Amino acid sequence: MDAQFLKAIHDKATDYKTYLATGKEQQQADWTEIYNQVGLTDAQKQLLADFSREMKIIVVSGIWCGDCVQQVPLIEKIAEGSGNIDLRYVDRDEVPELRDQIMINQGTRVPVVIFCAEDYELVGWYGDRTLCRYRRLAAQHLGGACPLPGAPVPDVELEESLQCWLNEFERVQLLLRLSGRLRQKHGD
Repeated sequence: MDAQFLKAIHDKATDYKTYLATGKEQQQADWTEIYNQVGLTDAQKQLLADFSREMKIIVVSGIWCGDCVQQVPLIEKIAEGSGNIDLRYVDRDEVPELRDQIMINQGTRVPVVIFCAEDYELVGWYGDRTLCRYRRLAAQHLGGACPLPGAPVPDVELEESLQCWLNEFERVQLLLRLSGRLRQKHGD
């Protein structure tokens, strides 16, 4: 995945509102419910406000995907907290040329977040679930308790997932901030 390819994908991707509108009424309601259920703390808002390097980010998602419902609205909240995050959304199945390059464990899993520098140079990608989410799922599915499909997501689970995603955004921001290539370009 070179910068020209990633720029082309980013350019044809959509914003959150447009992406959400591609879903059926119930899907839109589910995504909106999660989005409204979570908020950034003051400390998280300050961290995001301090981001100084522009980040070009592509979220590869599926409006139908349960993991996307529970995580992508959190990613949108993070992006809204910083003027230096240019976040765009693509449906996994609409970009097979990208989908096939970001397989995880031989699967076309979503969500996958592709982090790029301001010039679309690839920094890395992360997905399909955060460590916090995997820990929660392991506790539920590898033990005696199994959640019912469609059950409400506890606030604490969303807060943990939000923090895990924020940690990855911060890691990438620090990588970009400390990058010799970008420090030379920006004279800092």
